[in-house]
Amino acid sequence: MTFWEHLDELRKVIFRGLGLILLFMVVIFIGKDFVFNDVILAPIGGDFALYRWFNALFALIGLNPLDEFSLELINIDLAAQFFIHIKVSFYLAFVVAFPFIIYLIWGFISPALYSNEKGVIKTAFGFASLLFYSGVAVGYFFVFPLTLRFLGTYQVSADVPNQISLNSYISMFVRLILVMGVVFEMPALAAILSRLGVIHRGLLRKYRKHAVVVLMVLAAVITPSGDAFTLFMVALPLYMLYELSILMCKEKVEVEE
Repeated sequence: MTFWEHLDELRKVIFRGLGLILLFMVVIFIGKDFVFNDVILAPIGGDFALYRWFNALFALIGLNPLDEFSLELINIDLAAQFFIHIKVSFYLAFVVAFPFIIYLIWGFISPALYSNEKGVIKTAFGFASLLFYSGVAVGYFFVFPLTLRFLGTYQVSADVPNQISLNSYISMFVRLILVMGVVFEMPALAAILSRLGVIHRGLLRKYRKHAVVVLMVLAAVITPSGDAFTLFMVALPLYMLYELSILMCKEKVEVEE
């Protein structure tokens, strides 16, 4: 294929991807009540899944349950709710369309790969979808609720009550969910880079201690709750992802003189 033919194929991939996102966006936009009341705004209520799990665990080990928690969101901009509805529909459409987009990308690059590369890269791409959704789930059920409970109730003074805007809530929600989805791509990215000869298993083992420090900092940035328990619970899956990345990499191949 010529350069312009490749460019035309890339254009088709981009338009198909955008078309899928638009289709899912319309469906999500129509399902506003379920999307917002049952999914996005669920963590502001005291009966959210994570809070029930913690209370069940605390009851099992003889500790007091979590303090009652709820937030009331406010809107301070006339057009904000409409545009937030559109923005949320777009981001959720991207999340839903992610495996289809991965498939389109695979279809575009696969003709340029050698036969021995196709199997590995195809598996890595499929694994990437599973990892992305795992990260989104961890972000939604664990990271975001913990961050929300801390930041939503934190006060420098009792004279300064918190009034959380809907826009602030949605921005934090989208950022944390997508960040966790992207961070969970670490093993798939490591597998691809290893097959391309950029990194190898020994390199990641060598810098394991450095990685622990970086992952702790990343966990602190993702969940600025300030307590050691939350930091540990977020850093642990990140470290497990790093160890999985090591397993996904190939050993360094020594070239004989």
